[in-house]
Amino acid sequence: MTGKDVARLEEAGGSIPPGTRINITFLAGEDTATRLTAARAVKRLGFVPVPHISARRLPSRPALEEFLGGLAADGTAENVFVVGGDPARPEGPYADALAVLRTGLLHDHGVRHIGITGYPEGHPGIADHELWSALTDKAAAIDAGRFTGDVITQFGFDADPVLTWLEALRARGVRLPVRIGVPGPAGVRRLLGYATRFGVGTSASVARKYGFSLTNLMGTTGPDRFLHSLADRYDPARHGAVKVHFYTFGGLRTTAEWITRFPQQSAPATHSS
Repeated sequence: MTGKDVARLEEAGGSIPPGTRINITFLAGEDTATRLTAARAVKRLGFVPVPHISARRLPSRPALEEFLGGLAADGTAENVFVVGGDPARPEGPYADALAVLRTGLLHDHGVRHIGITGYPEGHPGIADHELWSALTDKAAAIDAGRFTGDVITQFGFDADPVLTWLEALRARGVRLPVRIGVPGPAGVRRLLGYATRFGVGTSASVARKYGFSLTNLMGTTGPDRFLHSLADRYDPARHGAVKVHFYTFGGLRTTAEWITRFPQQSAPATHSS
């Protein structure tokens, strides 16, 4: 959710299981008060707030201290997700997520669990070797700081690169649980817009595999086929601990209701004798 989605979360709350982790983005144009209000709302509704910290959007160390101090005061600082952020140039002293991890401020303000990013299909603005170096360095920093942690991946439409990336991650010695980014049900045009922005593959063959057509942009599609493909080929010995993280492109309530229906729709048929 964004900081401005409190009303939408309240609307969707009845469809979301208690204790669900809800990530709260760190967008440009939203101030600290808005982000703190959203984290409080997540906690009040019985969920686990996971506020984002966007390193390159932080103008100063005091700004980071103010945000963490507010989270700590509200009891919403235990889980955070630290990301480099979109700005091409840092707006303050932190060039990347690792720089935030190394400040010592997270531990000082009661953070216990840190989420970091993963990119199974790469990043349009960062070379692959730099992505791997950053990921392994952040995983090492989490371990050295005695935090728990996980990796949340960018979303995608094809399970093949996800599974290949998971094996490469484990081969590099990273044992953190991974939450695979999954787009909730949404309009095809909207999904393709996000995919273009984040460098996610959308070839005609990938689209067909996922379950939509590039010639029908007015349709809506969900991740049913993607999740089945991932589950059918998942091997704990090779891929490690894996969960899912839903990007609510089609809305919080729409995604929550789809998740509720999916296990029933996917269960094998039973027949009475």
